[in-house]
Amino acid sequence: MEGKLSRTVTDAVDFKGFPADRTTTGGWVPAALILGIELCERLSTMGIAVNLVTYLTGTMHLPSATSANIVTDFMGTSFILCLLGGFLADTFLGRYKTIAIFALIQTLGTGSLAITTKLPQLRPPPCHGQTTTNCERANGFQTGILYLSLYTIALGTGGLKSSVSGFGTDQFDDQDEKEKTQKAYFFNRFFFFISMGTLMAVTFLVYIQDEVGRSWAYGICSVSMFIAVLIFLSGTKRYRYKKSLGSPIIHILQVVVAANRKRKMETPYDFGMLYENSPEDLRIHHTDQFRFLDKAAIVAEGDFERNASSPNPWRLCSVTRVEEVKMVARLMPVWATTIIFWTTYAQMITFSVEQASTMERSIGGFQIPAGSFTVFFVAAILITLAVYDRLVMPLWKKSSGNPGFTNLQRIAIGLTLSTVGMAAAALAETKRLSVAKALGPRNTTNLPISAFLLIPQFFLVGSGEAFIYTGQLDFFITQSPKGMKTMSTGLFLTTLSLGFFVSSFLVSVVKRVTRIHGRQGWLADNINYGRLDCFYWLLAILSFMNFVIYLACAMWYKPGKTKPRIEMEKVNGICAEEKC
Repeated sequence: MEGKLSRTVTDAVDFKGFPADRTTTGGWVPAALILGIELCERLSTMGIAVNLVTYLTGTMHLPSATSANIVTDFMGTSFILCLLGGFLADTFLGRYKTIAIFALIQTLGTGSLAITTKLPQLRPPPCHGQTTTNCERANGFQTGILYLSLYTIALGTGGLKSSVSGFGTDQFDDQDEKEKTQKAYFFNRFFFFISMGTLMAVTFLVYIQDEVGRSWAYGICSVSMFIAVLIFLSGTKRYRYKKSLGSPIIHILQVVVAANRKRKMETPYDFGMLYENSPEDLRIHHTDQFRFLDKAAIVAEGDFERNASSPNPWRLCSVTRVEEVKMVARLMPVWATTIIFWTTYAQMITFSVEQASTMERSIGGFQIPAGSFTVFFVAAILITLAVYDRLVMPLWKKSSGNPGFTNLQRIAIGLTLSTVGMAAAALAETKRLSVAKALGPRNTTNLPISAFLLIPQFFLVGSGEAFIYTGQLDFFITQSPKGMKTMSTGLFLTTLSLGFFVSSFLVSVVKRVTRIHGRQGWLADNINYGRLDCFYWLLAILSFMNFVIYLACAMWYKPGKTKPRIEMEKVNGICAEEKC
């Protein structure tokens, strides 16, 4: 048995469909090829997002709030489409084909964006002079072509991201201790590559956009992604492929439908009477939460079709299948309370960049692009990860005996830091507005106040992302059923999506509510006229309230457990821990 374990991977196949040989497939080499395509995806998506608001306001001459909403809607759509990508991967294409197809779609999108920003017919004429009040705004055709390019990129990003992390972890076998350890490090390296892609985007790519030309920068994105696809395809023979277990969304619907059909039936007092057909070592303990779903496992007349050995899954589900749905349901409160973090995150690539564009950004004779100030955001992520891995984790392990913070604890730290970050942003904006008011906002485009005043908000929210991203990814993948890993990744990414959409919603509501009696409101077309600090304080208050709710949800959460193998050995007379 040991020899067989060392030779093949039980639940994976190679590109020909044969059992995967662990000596020639999987491991860090193919995982690195997968990480490479994720790096290029981040380079493209973030290179566009962090500096898009300056293009929309400065070149397309759109209002500040409108520009911010276009950016957040673009990012939100990118992540919500992860659900579509996950569904296609689980049901039809598999992760490998999904990554390849949607990476090519993103390549097409960035290429079309390069053309869109190059052609003068697709943007309004430039403004003349200091004032922007009489500038001609982009017309419907021009913005429509821009939207087409952006949402082609969003489609590619969504399909790609839904499968990258899952396909990467497929390259490691949990039954091999060495590969299991490597898999644990994969998540940190995955996030490191994301951060490196973002770092390249906010430095090199933003500089190219501002100093050379946006079409050149977006062309670089398209070419780099195409090269990444070729490199990804070169590893086809080295990858391990996991067989699809079917769409988890269908499995969830089957349990809900079956439970609803039997809603009037009484659940047996003895849960051992509920239907179960899963292998012994894969069964999940029955839990008392969401008892309504247990009705899906009640055996009733008509559940088995004539001459069929297995039941109709829309009428009868196993206890394990029901418990898998319960596991997903238990994730939802934590899922809901992490959305607000990404709403605060959205401000770092929209209003914070616009703040920087009005402030002094020179170092010597070099003018830092406004979009490049998000480098402090990325630097905070990298520094936080390094300090956590090299300093915090060893000290925590030494003092408490635990290897590090739990995933729920990391999420809590991230929510705390983002709340403080919004308060810091509000204070910085109050100072910036006082300078603008003293000089007269109508006549000031570059205020005599350093943009480095914004570093605390970038650093705090960036550090928060380092904790919450790794915590969320770990939580949703490890606490979800085995057959729903891709869907759980998509579920995690929808928190990012909804965070951006909530930001767009808040911006629209605040703009409408505060713009009364002819006033500009908190979110004026020119931020020097508005009260962006009040908007930041609103987000700080909402973040604090959300944090309190999160703590209650985290204490309520109880993870489901598979039946331990040692417990099953009681049948053979072997004592199972203290339960014998």
